[in-house]
Amino acid sequence: WLREHSWRQTLTAVYLSLPLRGARATPANIFCSEQYLKVSIPPFLFEAVLYAPIDDTNSTAKIGNGNIFFTLYKKEPAMWDSLTLANADKEKLQYLRENAVLKAQEKAKEKTEAKKVTKQEHKKYALEATMKLEEAERKRIEDLKERERQKVAKELELWKNQQKDGDKYKSIQKKEELHQEIEPLKERKNENMNKTRTPNEGTSKTRLKATRGCHGSCSIFSQNLTEEQLPAPRTAATIQVNFTPRVFPTALRESRVAEEEEWLQKQAEARRIINSDLSELEDLKEEEKNPDWLKDKGNKMFAMGDYLGAVNAYNLAVRLNNKLPLLYLNRAACHLKLRNLHKAIQDSSKALELLTPPVPDNENARVKAHVRRGTAFCQLELYTEGLQDYEAALKIDPRNKNIEKDAEKIRHLIQGTMPSS
Repeated sequence: WLREHSWRQTLTAVYLSLPLRGARATPANIFCSEQYLKVSIPPFLFEAVLYAPIDDTNSTAKIGNGNIFFTLYKKEPAMWDSLTLANADKEKLQYLRENAVLKAQEKAKEKTEAKKVTKQEHKKYALEATMKLEEAERKRIEDLKERERQKVAKELELWKNQQKDGDKYKSIQKKEELHQEIEPLKERKNENMNKTRTPNEGTSKTRLKATRGCHGSCSIFSQNLTEEQLPAPRTAATIQVNFTPRVFPTALRESRVAEEEEWLQKQAEARRIINSDLSELEDLKEEEKNPDWLKDKGNKMFAMGDYLGAVNAYNLAVRLNNKLPLLYLNRAACHLKLRNLHKAIQDSSKALELLTPPVPDNENARVKAHVRRGTAFCQLELYTEGLQDYEAALKIDPRNKNIEKDAEKIRHLIQGTMPSS
């Protein structure tokens, strides 16, 4: 029991100082109601039934310098005879204690309910403010759309008026051109009529010949108009196109024109297959029918570590076009990561099969195919086959130090001079 304490009072307040005796107190250790004060700091306890009620809402407690200093404001201004209630039996103390706890619980419940109501009001206010902002934004967007609609309608109306004016101008221009064409024809007709007025044998024969093939209302004017409107026949001609010959990088004495032409033909055939229509893939999007797009997607998935997704992308690309060696080459790399070694060997072999004839353009791809197939052979402990692929890669790229080091390690493994790890 903490019985050592000191207190003093004024007409309106009581000042209580309680030593802590080395214990550490927090606000959670203090309980205060109108007529009950308790400080519980295990193993110490201080309990007091106050002489008269206090204002527990405005009263304060400060913890510091090894003391708790209470400032308790009296409900009614008066001088107390003592700090605690004297001559109180145990039943009265128990009643006061329980009553204080119940009042504290009710007060805490009221605070919780008040906080809940305040929180709901804040939420309601925030929702109303949000709705007002959204309504204002919606109205602003609608106004903007209406202005744009009116602007477009005005532009359309202006365009229609311009089109009408243009059509009128064209019709007037055509009438003027037709009038200009008809005037000389009328003059010719008048001249012909004047000639036919003087009877002579030659003119009568030509007149008979001109009118013999006409039916109905055929006249010299309509015949001359038809002759004027017919265009002259086109002349036939032959156009020769000379293509610039492709210059290959190899010297003429080392020319491999036939192999390179075959390689270019295969590439062109692969490009044509891209646009082929596969009935079983009708549900795919337009970009998903492009093997190059699928290859790029598989490359991104491989870079992110999603090897199964990359394999699925390459599989679909192969279904669309099975003549692109890079699809098999990239799928072999995915199978190596997934430890599907036999599939990696199969895809690398297919890529090498498509990378024929060997030309400078596909040297890098052939090196990768040999290295990946050799790696798969070595992981299956088929070191002889793996060494053959690494040596083939070295023949293509003899300056590659990494491939040379790996080939040397495989030779040591085959000779037994190096542990398999």
